[in-house]
Amino acid sequence: MTREAEATVFYDGACPVCAREIAWLTPQAEGVCFVDIAREAPEGIDHATALGRLHVRRPDGSLVSGAAAFAVLWQRVPRLRWLGRFVGWAPVTPVAELAYRGFLRLRRLWR
Repeated sequence: MTREAEATVFYDGACPVCAREIAWLTPQAEGVCFVDIAREAPEGIDHATALGRLHVRRPDGSLVSGAAAFAVLWQRVPRLRWLGRFVGWAPVTPVAELAYRGFLRLRRLWR
């Protein structure tokens, strides 16, 4: 059996909402490496930019952020796989991105 390559999730562990979400997802996610960028600057991403939103490096090395990053992450969580596919579907991704940007405005209040 071949093991699926890992995706790397770069998240802001200093954000209480983000940290809680990642703590919930970590034991369920398959083939995911989580990197707390509040403690460790990510390679290949400007630190301030990385802190601004969720980023995921796919196994092929490409980097996605925002709703697209959540789609990649959720597809690796068995209970959320359906949601990851839905959010990753081209007609839905822009709407999910708008919702994520709305969340980011609120997130600033929690930091």
